[in-house]
Amino acid sequence: MNTKTNWEELYVLAEHWKSDLLFYKDDLRFLHHLVDKYFIWITKAENLIMVKEIKADLLSLGKSCNDLLEKVGKHIIQIGYIIESPKRQDKRVLALEHQHLEQEITDFVKKFRMNRKEVFTITEYIMDSEAFYSIMEPQQP
Repeated sequence: MNTKTNWEELYVLAEHWKSDLLFYKDDLRFLHHLVDKYFIWITKAENLIMVKEIKADLLSLGKSCNDLLEKVGKHIIQIGYIIESPKRQDKRVLALEHQHLEQEITDFVKKFRMNRKEVFTITEYIMDSEAFYSIMEPQQP
């Protein structure tokens, strides 16, 4: 970042990051619910292993998301201080931190998208390979 960094724009961008991360956090909650909904009906050992792995991945992503939300929250506050007091000496450090945080968020989004796709692929596979159809269909009198 150069000396003409527009701190107001970075502040708005960081607020967008926060909003996006909150969306991902909600989506992770949905994915957990999706996996948990079918977990109790799984009978095949191979499917249980896949679900346990995907649940571990979801937990890891959730932790990463929470960590990023905390970092972004602190970052927003720091940018606010720079906006209020433009003569601060830590601008350069904050600009580097901004770039690093942007890369962390990009990496998180890539992992999130891959994981989300994997959840749906595994869920579909398990639904096809388990006897869910007989459990979920209404019983005829």
